[in-house]
Amino acid sequence: MKRKLMRSGNGWAIFIPKTILKLIDIIPEKDKIELEVENKVLKVKKATDIEK
Repeated sequence: MKRKLMRSGNGWAIFIPKTILKLIDIIPEKDKIELEVENKVLKVKKATDIEK
C-alpha cells in the first residue's frame, strides 16, 4: 500500500487506514505508538505503557 505524506504544522503526517490499525490492535483515541527506524524502514507499533 502506498500513501502520500501531508503537511502538518512543522512536520509531516500520514493517514493510517482503520483496517491497518485493527490489524496491529491500536485504538487511536487511547493508545500511544512507538516509531522505530531500522535499515531505512519505519516501524510502527503499539507502545507498551510502563508508567505507574
